Amino acid sequence: MSSLAGKVALVTGGTRGIGRAIALELVRHGARVTLTGRDEGRAEEVARELHAFALALEVSDRKSVEEGFAKLLEREERIDILVNNAGIARDNLLARMKPEEWNEVLATNLTGLFQCCQAAIKPMIRQHYGRIVNLSSVVGLMGNAGQANYAATKAGVVGFTKALAREVASRNVTCNVVAPGYVATDMTEALPEATRVKLIAEIPLGRMGTPEDVAGAVCFLVSDAASYVTGQVLSVNGGMYM
Repeated sequence: MSSLAGKVALVTGGTRGIGRAIALELVRHGARVTLTGRDEGRAEEVARELHAFALALEVSDRKSVEEGFAKLLEREERIDILVNNAGIARDNLLARMKPEEWNEVLATNLTGLFQCCQAAIKPMIRQHYGRIVNLSSVVGLMGNAGQANYAATKAGVVGFTKALAREVASRNVTCNVVAPGYVATDMTEALPEATRVKLIAEIPLGRMGTPEDVAGAVCFLVSDAASYVTGQVLSVNGGMYM
């Protein structure tokens, strides 16, 4: 992959797990990375570790997004790469799901995505260059019991990205999706061992993914090597869903 030197990148939800790995990979390839998180102190701590910049930002809050992007553009004067990784889960069977569990997940995973993309495409269109990667999930492609809200948002990410890709392609802005499978993070480490064994048995490659597996896919899609790739879903799931 070609160098990302001189490129300005923003990674939402970049303080831990997959988001942190993506931010680190972009830094390794030379990008000037800003990572966001709800906890400003943690965001600043991780940014120092990665030689990046930190930005406190709540993607579901339109004012927070507008102010955050204004700060970024004031410092960098452009944005070349947007990686929408921020997301939450509020799992429950649909019969028991509370309205707030539905609304919170949609507000972060879909409305937050809309707000960040809308803020980013305006400067990208002006500069005739941009790379957007939105994080979906294997759950958005195949469904999963107890995650109707999460699956709905992650399926929505795919449709949203394909529509946006058609809108901005003429301005040399590409929009793609990375859909991870089960990845070894703090969340999956907390699963009971029997559940982990069952999950791994369903994965043809015989292991959970790593945050670095996902970061490599994202880095490819924002590189010059993928300049003719847009509106696509790149599944990083070890063959769990084909």
